Amino acid sequence: MIELKNIHLKLDGPAGPVKILRGINLSIAEGETVSVVGPSGSGKTTMLMVIAGLERATSGTVTVNNVNLGTLDEDKLAVFRRETMGIVFQNFHLVPTMSALENVAIPFELLGITDAFERAKSELQAVGLGHRIEHYPGQLSGGEQQRVALARAFATNPRILLADEPTGNLDKGTGDAVIELLFSLTKKHNTTLLLISHDSMIGERCGHEIRIIDGQIHEKAKS
Repeated sequence: MIELKNIHLKLDGPAGPVKILRGINLSIAEGETVSVVGPSGSGKTTMLMVIAGLERATSGTVTVNNVNLGTLDEDKLAVFRRETMGIVFQNFHLVPTMSALENVAIPFELLGITDAFERAKSELQAVGLGHRIEHYPGQLSGGEQQRVALARAFATNPRILLADEPTGNLDKGTGDAVIELLFSLTKKHNTTLLLISHDSMIGERCGHEIRIIDGQIHEKAKS
């Protein structure tokens, strides 16, 4: 489902070029759940962004769902993401001027689905937010905002879910509830999961663990 071959990424910094990824090789099968751990600045989020096609590798090949992302222009990448991936971020990334219902309806509308709002309402009910559909992100708690983000990410039954520290801004109790929901939705949709987390207990729930240090994979072990 995901294959990275000799991925390098170099970005320009104030003091000159900075090597972020240094020869990443990775293969994730359909339906696998994989956690990514490593120190801050090690390249975890950058690798996720490369897999999502939100960052272009300097060299190497990125293949997702049998598609070489290097062959797609920005417009085709955007369509590919809509049709293939769900992405959840630490900071929720909800549109602040849209209600919960409108936020979850976005992927349906982008795909031209006519009953977008009816489907969005159903998705919000599935994550326990049927009573909050007209509320705006600023009126929701952090846990509720992340539930909206999960409803939006899973709305179109993605083949892959990329989650970057989804509980990073939540207290432990709220974070635990969000993680339970994330794994429940992953199982329900048979989604391939790549999860970045600083919490080893969360990582242990995945089938495999990847450790990244200084832009390189140092181990991939069965949890």
